[in-house]
Amino acid sequence: MRSSGRNSRGTGGRQNYRGAGNGRDDKQKRAGRPRPEERRYDVGGGQPGGPKRGGQGSGGPKSGAKGGGGRKPAAPARPREYEAQIEERNRARHDKPRVKLPKTFPGAEQEGERLQKVLARAGLGSRRACEELIDQARVEVNGRIVTEQGLRVDPEKDEIKVDGLTVATQSYLFFALNKPAGVVSTMEDPDGRQCLGDYVTNRETRLFHVGRLDTETEGIILLTNHGELAHRLTHPRYGVTKTYLAAIQGPLPRDLGKRLKDGIPLEDGYARADHFRVVQNTGKNYLVEVSLHEGRKHIVRRMLAEAGFPVDKLVRTAFGPIALGDQKSGWLRRLTNTEVGMLMREVDL
Repeated sequence: MRSSGRNSRGTGGRQNYRGAGNGRDDKQKRAGRPRPEERRYDVGGGQPGGPKRGGQGSGGPKSGAKGGGGRKPAAPARPREYEAQIEERNRARHDKPRVKLPKTFPGAEQEGERLQKVLARAGLGSRRACEELIDQARVEVNGRIVTEQGLRVDPEKDEIKVDGLTVATQSYLFFALNKPAGVVSTMEDPDGRQCLGDYVTNRETRLFHVGRLDTETEGIILLTNHGELAHRLTHPRYGVTKTYLAAIQGPLPRDLGKRLKDGIPLEDGYARADHFRVVQNTGKNYLVEVSLHEGRKHIVRRMLAEAGFPVDKLVRTAFGPIALGDQKSGWLRRLTNTEVGMLMREVDL
């Protein structure tokens, strides 16, 4: 019994050994197959009738043979001519010279800003409204009327006009202040008196006044950071007219206006008015309007006093084309683009 048991165990052992041996035999059979990373695929170019540099190697079993594991046949090789064509096509695609695109082409490297955007920022309306201005041939750049959309301009260099008026496209500020009596016409006062600077605090840029008004004279005074415009507005060469209302005591002779226009002799030369008229008369109280382009100190007060009519109250109602209107005393307002354009045209800017 023991011998049979031993034989059975031996037989079972041998059977197990044979099974293990069979597994090793299978591994040995598969040892001839290349690993996936070692497989080579035919790229063509083999000698006709010669051995293929196949995906299984020269000694490997054919893909369609039995025991091949049911693997799909390898893809047919592409000829070298086809590969060369693909390579040449790719090289041509990447080596193409860059096409110089026009500046109006979307995405191109463009300089400046679109004209309608510049006009909209200058306060002439929405971009759509500014495009309509261009379509109506009301906009000109550097003396040439623009009708096409999308023109790019340089706001720092190009001269832009709408309806003949220059557009202030740069970062300039223009204000009109109705200066009250008793305010000094300076931006700062070392003696601590009330001055123009008290009305323009918290501004992004420093402003300066255009011309001066006597401390006791009320009325419009312009404030800006545009140096060239301020210089020309006060220069005698450009003769910008200023208009005043003066309260004086009568009666007035009929030839007072003629005398003022012909010239009143002062210690520093003759002073002449451009225009004179009586606005209001109540008894002996007269309100007269005087316009002149003189810019000398106290000029209106000195002229009327020399003519025999000292001024009780003086208000400047207009500086060039900019009128005071119903602006309240001490109020500061920003000039419209049209007003700025009229000022620039006044001094050939």
